[in-house]
Amino acid sequence: MNDLARLIRAVPDFPRPGVLFRDITPLLADAGAFARCIDLLAEPWLGQGVRAVCGIESRGFIFGAALAQKLDAGFVPLRKPGKLPPPLVEVDYRLEYGTDRLQARDDALRPGERTLVADDVLATGGTLAAARELVARLGGELAGAAVVIELGALGGRARWGDGPPLHALVRY
Repeated sequence: MNDLARLIRAVPDFPRPGVLFRDITPLLADAGAFARCIDLLAEPWLGQGVRAVCGIESRGFIFGAALAQKLDAGFVPLRKPGKLPPPLVEVDYRLEYGTDRLQARDDALRPGERTLVADDVLATGGTLAAARELVARLGGELAGAAVVIELGALGGRARWGDGPPLHALVRY
């Protein structure tokens, strides 16, 4: 995984002072590394019956769509407000620097459909927790979550708690 970590750039004081942003664009620009990233994200879920991958807006779309293809599953975008036509199911949640909302079409998952949530970064865990709740409200069966980066000091894994597995490739 160190080969992936070397392609994740640290950007101090972005998007605001005191935040150390992890920039994945160099990883995305390297075709071989991006393919390896998707292979490693998919590995724990191969043969696990995942039928849908929910990608969290916006960078989760990149990884989620590629994961869905790798797992021979459908892709469901979990969007910010105003991006999807009704009828919708939605969840409000807190971020490390504010609040937000995730939405999905009310028919995005079939009842009991085995579902994986994908995103780029696990920080405080609010977004993943909201995605987990949204999958439940949609009637899906949560297989787990896959993220590229986990910021361990922010405690997001503790917020995820016990239950479905949480797979992270690079930990800071």
